[in-house]
Amino acid sequence: MRFLALGILAALAGTAHADDRNYAPVIAEIRPAPTRVATANAALATDPAELDSFCRRIDAKLSSVHHAECLSIGLLDSGADSNNRTPLLYKDFLPAEGKPIARVLLVGGIHGDEYSSVSIVFKWLAMLDEDLGERFHWRVVPVLNPDGLLRPPRMSQRVNANGVDLNRNFPTPNWEVEAPAYWEKRTWKNKRRYPGPSALSEPESAWLAEQIQAFEPHAVVSVHAPHGVVDFDGPRVPPRQLGPLELRLLGTYPGSMGRYIGIHKGIPLLTLELESAFGMPAQDEVYAIWYDMLGWLHEKIALPLKLAEEKRAPVNELMRAGKDADTEG
Repeated sequence: MRFLALGILAALAGTAHADDRNYAPVIAEIRPAPTRVATANAALATDPAELDSFCRRIDAKLSSVHHAECLSIGLLDSGADSNNRTPLLYKDFLPAEGKPIARVLLVGGIHGDEYSSVSIVFKWLAMLDEDLGERFHWRVVPVLNPDGLLRPPRMSQRVNANGVDLNRNFPTPNWEVEAPAYWEKRTWKNKRRYPGPSALSEPESAWLAEQIQAFEPHAVVSVHAPHGVVDFDGPRVPPRQLGPLELRLLGTYPGSMGRYIGIHKGIPLLTLELESAFGMPAQDEVYAIWYDMLGWLHEKIALPLKLAEEKRAPVNELMRAGKDADTEG
């Protein structure tokens, strides 16, 4: 029997909640998922046969990601499985030299029918493999919902194998009242937006929630489609534009990652809504989104962290930086 993990790593938004920013922190129970269990940061040796099978299924589903390209990334087995026992794979990237300036969690494929949200993350994985991550510590999960994505041709679905929308399954305050009520009264029990029987009822969402706790990212980037905008939740100033995607604040839902990560946890959450769920952005747009995002991460995440660290440093260490060093935030 294989063991499940509470191990590694999105968020489609909606109407804003009037009390979103007044939530008091709560500690939510994280129930173990029904397959494998491992420690939060455990990475297992990836079974070559399982990785080959995963990459062949990705190749068959996504025309823009080839089998060899998927294999070359060197994805790691997190120790966690989806409901259908597909390993949840990830990859860490550290700077070639020096200490990381911040930790960033990047997640694709939260909804299985948003193909481009997976394809573009694979392109960025290849760029990170060439050390284009700008001194950040990246943790990347290309497919959070493999069961929704890797169904037979033309049968991918938004929800996971249990029919749960992972982006409504996170433990936002008062989830047990608000999430079912919203699903019943506002979506008329739309099956594509079913929040599940309880918060973190799904192995995929439980794994991601535990990873947020263990990895402690300074920012999270979630990729979706097809609204063609940048959404943002949490502290810091959002970017006005990333590549062709302009800022439009969409709000949050009960159980969504926007409400859970950005508002409840207070971690800046960038949600990239690509323009098409099926077609990849042009190559120049793939690069433009990436480098604009790196610029924002430097200015709004890494720089404030650096200034805060300098203010906590002993006076003699600050003086070594030079008499003209800017230590004001």
